[in-house]
Amino acid sequence: MNSQSLTLDATAAASIFRLRKSVTDIFARLLPPSLLLLVQRMGIGAIFFLSARTKVEGLFTISDSTYELFRSEYALPLVPPEIAAVMATMCEHLFSVLLFLGLFTRLSALGLLGMTLVIEIFVYPDAWPTHLSWAGLLLPLVAAGPGRWSLDKLLFR
Repeated sequence: MNSQSLTLDATAAASIFRLRKSVTDIFARLLPPSLLLLVQRMGIGAIFFLSARTKVEGLFTISDSTYELFRSEYALPLVPPEIAAVMATMCEHLFSVLLFLGLFTRLSALGLLGMTLVIEIFVYPDAWPTHLSWAGLLLPLVAAGPGRWSLDKLLFR
């Protein structure tokens, strides 16, 4: 190799580095951490809220089919199905609404992460890809909190 080709390679590398940095800067401005955390809160909150709504009739009457589901298909060890059905339904509603609001975010995300682990271990162990994707949305909320666009930030500065 001659010195001219090395100079060309160094110039090309510097140009690629500048272009990469410009693209990175553009995406960092378009996708700030608070926006990403908001999308995570809404996304995982929606998954659990929609699941909770399938367990009730009307505003908040736990359906007979929910109790039957916890007796047969879900059948958790150590927790009676009637108690598990009520706990799961209440927690899915409460924690998902709190995530939407960005209120007690870390606690809510931790609660839903615990539910995810119980579902994975005791109910649907073969559904690990789905549960891993839920954990992927919940863990940053536990670690980083809700972001700027939340009641947590407004109330607990």
